[in-house]
Amino acid sequence: MHLKESRQACLYMLHNVVYDTKFSPCGKYLAAANKFGDIALFSLTAALSPDASDESKCPIFSFHVYDHGGIYSLCSTDIFLICAGEGDIQAYKWSDIIAKNPKVAWSLSIPKKGVFSHAEINSCIIHQDSSSMVLYAGAGDHLVHSWDIENGSYLNSFSGHTDYIHSIVTKDDGKNFISASEDGTAVIWDVRLKEAAQVVKPFENEKCARPHIGKWLKCLTVDEDNYWLLLGGGPTLATWHLKTLTPTATYETPGVAQHVALFHEDKILSAGSSNHLNHWSIAGEHKMAVPVNPSSIFSIDINHNSKSNKVLTVAGSSDKIDVCSNFGYTAFSLTFVPPL
Repeated sequence: MHLKESRQACLYMLHNVVYDTKFSPCGKYLAAANKFGDIALFSLTAALSPDASDESKCPIFSFHVYDHGGIYSLCSTDIFLICAGEGDIQAYKWSDIIAKNPKVAWSLSIPKKGVFSHAEINSCIIHQDSSSMVLYAGAGDHLVHSWDIENGSYLNSFSGHTDYIHSIVTKDDGKNFISASEDGTAVIWDVRLKEAAQVVKPFENEKCARPHIGKWLKCLTVDEDNYWLLLGGGPTLATWHLKTLTPTATYETPGVAQHVALFHEDKILSAGSSNHLNHWSIAGEHKMAVPVNPSSIFSIDINHNSKSNKVLTVAGSSDKIDVCSNFGYTAFSLTFVPPL
């Protein structure tokens, strides 16, 4: 490698931010998306092998998606890996990526407003049932957009936020969804009526408000029974009862915003603007803080697609993606090196 190329590679790794990860449907691979618009594919089977080397913890393949910005969100079906960020939504077949021959299978665009360019997409989700497959995307234009993936047609936009949208999740088996925004609100949408059904404002609640950090919301998830809503960001992370929309427990991280969280068995896992993965009881007791490599964390994910490769991954502001086989410590790290 030439000196200039070596310096560029060092800068790439130094400034790398991994915004999202997704496990392949077979559970043998991990796809990671970063701020440079690249996707890296890792072999979990090789990395978890007893004789794994440093090389086996680097990408087996990488490819470029966007020229002018990052990939902020990934979602997956049994067939496609779908990328969203600074450009059109682009879908690639998992089989093509694993074969190291990725091709855009289809793409979707947010309708343009006048002469302005497309708004960035910060979060996307898919709802699939027996009759349709719909993709929802939360964007920088303050709207949630939706498309019918089966025929590629644009369906609707959902208007109600006053600032850009950080996160969206489905609710009630996809009949409704929730979006969280920079404006400090979480909106529960009625898909049938195409309007906001309820609005939650944690920054106005005395248990949650932290005006010195801000009112913005990024951390958003719902338990599988649609009983609890987790919200956090500027406000303190809290579980909200979905029927009464009142906070029932808070998860105190003084001075630290929580970006992501998930329910796992009888615990909550959360992470954000520090290099720790937090374990909590549902009632709010802090069980442990696991040190990790990323200085700020944007993605935590559990591989439910393979029993032999069931791991938890932690990614964010680092070229390292931490892998936890026992969720209480980091077993090893994958390294997102620059594409060749």
